[in-house]
Amino acid sequence: MKKALYIIIAVAFASCTSTKKMDTAGSSGKGNTSTLDKAMASLVTEDSKPDRSKVPTPGPAPAIQIGKYESFTLENGLKVFVVENDKLPMVSFSLIIDRDQILEGEKAGYVATAGDLLSRGTKSKTKEQIDEEVDFIGASLSTSSSGVFGSSLSKHKEKLLAIMADVTLNPSFPPEELDKIKKQTISGLQSQKEDPNAIAENVRLVLRYGKNHPYGELVTEESVNNISLDDCKNYYNTYFKPNITYMAIVGDITKREAETLIKKYFGGWQKGEVPTHSYEMPTSPETPIVALVDRPQAVQSIINITYPVILKPGEDDVIKARLMDNILGGGFSGRLFANLRETHGYTYGAYSSLSSDELIGSFNATASVRNEVTDSSIVQFIYELNRIRDEKVTENELRLMKNYITGSFARSLESPQTVANFALNTERYNMPRDYYPNYLKKVAAVTVEDVREMAKKYVKPDNAYILVVGKASELSDRLEQFGAVKYYDIYGNNYIPTETSDIPEGVDAHAVINNYIQAIGGKEKIMSVKNLSSNATVSVMGQELSLKEVKATPLNSRTELSMGGMTAQKWVSDGSNASMLQMGQAVPLPDKLKQESIIDNSLFPEAHLEKHNMKVSLSGIEKIDNKDAYVIEMTYPTGGKATMYFDKATGLKVKFSKVLETPQGNLNSTWEYKNYQEVGGIKIPFSLSQTVGPQQLNVVVDEVKINEEVPADTFKVE
Repeated sequence: MKKALYIIIAVAFASCTSTKKMDTAGSSGKGNTSTLDKAMASLVTEDSKPDRSKVPTPGPAPAIQIGKYESFTLENGLKVFVVENDKLPMVSFSLIIDRDQILEGEKAGYVATAGDLLSRGTKSKTKEQIDEEVDFIGASLSTSSSGVFGSSLSKHKEKLLAIMADVTLNPSFPPEELDKIKKQTISGLQSQKEDPNAIAENVRLVLRYGKNHPYGELVTEESVNNISLDDCKNYYNTYFKPNITYMAIVGDITKREAETLIKKYFGGWQKGEVPTHSYEMPTSPETPIVALVDRPQAVQSIINITYPVILKPGEDDVIKARLMDNILGGGFSGRLFANLRETHGYTYGAYSSLSSDELIGSFNATASVRNEVTDSSIVQFIYELNRIRDEKVTENELRLMKNYITGSFARSLESPQTVANFALNTERYNMPRDYYPNYLKKVAAVTVEDVREMAKKYVKPDNAYILVVGKASELSDRLEQFGAVKYYDIYGNNYIPTETSDIPEGVDAHAVINNYIQAIGGKEKIMSVKNLSSNATVSVMGQELSLKEVKATPLNSRTELSMGGMTAQKWVSDGSNASMLQMGQAVPLPDKLKQESIIDNSLFPEAHLEKHNMKVSLSGIEKIDNKDAYVIEMTYPTGGKATMYFDKATGLKVKFSKVLETPQGNLNSTWEYKNYQEVGGIKIPFSLSQTVGPQQLNVVVDEVKINEEVPADTFKVE
């Protein structure tokens, strides 16, 4: 350590010594060395060495210079903020509609749809023409229910602003574009049905705010189908008014230029009365409630400890509460992370967030953990929540977090957009004008007593929802220690699970499967089928592909997915071996996945369970699309598991779910079956959807053939 210190001092001293003095030392360099030694001897003494056992005394909050902005207001009430920055020849325009939150009811989703439609066509241009004009000038343009954003080179700013004004003031709401948006939205919703994180988000919002609050209502396939063009037009005509709108302009533009352009393109926008809304304030539960969402195939649990919080932007508590929350669970340095990951190894990460909001804020603590440590993880969550309430944080913890927030705030000031956001927040939330200039002074003034006061005020483990998305059969008994366990479906609807004892007498797994076989045509009819061929259309990520399948007894199958005449993916099984090609390249398959897939892709596997050494058990009844369905747990010879769902009333299979163990990791895979049609005396599902991880595929069967001649090499494994 001393050697390193000497080198630094020597370099510093040498740089301060004149060339003339260095030259007089002679060619041997002895004079120079002597000078340095004397300098170092006088500089490095025992008294001058830093005492590393003592924490340095914090200095005063650094002085900050927040960039300047200018503003003006049009006669129609449009408020404009301009942040000039000519470092780059770029300019951005953000138009923000400052309306109250809207409860959308049975048409939830129409507000977002209306915003999306703005850029899909105007009275003089189609969507394609708008996109072409934006691309031609190398700009970006996006619209939403709360405004319009655009960015371009400054030399194209007027052209961009003209396009923005056109989509803002003259939208045409093309009906064909509404249909596209609805299809895309529904496709996204379908993929979320099997995404545990999306499920946790949905149920968390319902629990925290309730379905009669704008923050708690969910967009569903049913509500999207209810949306009409009139709904979207009414929203636009009611809320897109300049007198509740802000425009933030950032970049290579002066106030004079901005004022001229904004008056030219938005000066004729007519102001009008805009309705306001108020809602009942959500409340926390009086005692902890455990909300359990059952995912039978889950190998992990997603934990959320959550409740609403009254904390509005700009209030005195916000800065102090942020410091407290960051110490608790603000990332790698947070207590939750250190406890659940570093100490116990329960998870990859555990976090918390305390957010302010003009309507209602929230607290949430979350982690994804292994099933077997779900209850232990909740114990540690509650321990840390209580600890930060009951004990003062250390001065070192507080100092480190102050440094982090100070650094983050200072770095944010490097962006001109930050200055615009500060101006908008100050105006929209009626914050004190010196809120941001004094931000770091307020951070520096926070004490450990303040942190504990914030924890007592906002951390409420005894009044929280403990939401767990995971495998109920392994978790329910172990969760009762934390509070009353209530079951919720993926949409946040509370239900009472059907106990195994409530299943009708004489009904077991084999009875359910036999009922299914009878429902699709009967065992004799099924056994007469030697092969089955089908052609289908697959929709995925906005593209359509062709799917051809051939299945034959006992375990032969061939599936080809192609686009534009080229095979994208091919699966072939000869009953004992299988191969998969993707874009002509062989895909290595783990033996377990291969053997299970051979059974899954076979012809009527449910009719050959014993032959395939499959074991089944009836685990209960669940709601699938609001209808009762028997749940059958299936175990493969490999030890792998899958779950099948059979409609209680019709006997038909409506869902199949399993976890795929792939070289890239585990993926949840789910098939849903609808629109059964009879072909040759056998009912076949003509509408199917598959969700694999985040990807959603929709399959529409065009043609089915039974017992047609199949070429001998159809099932040749490559």
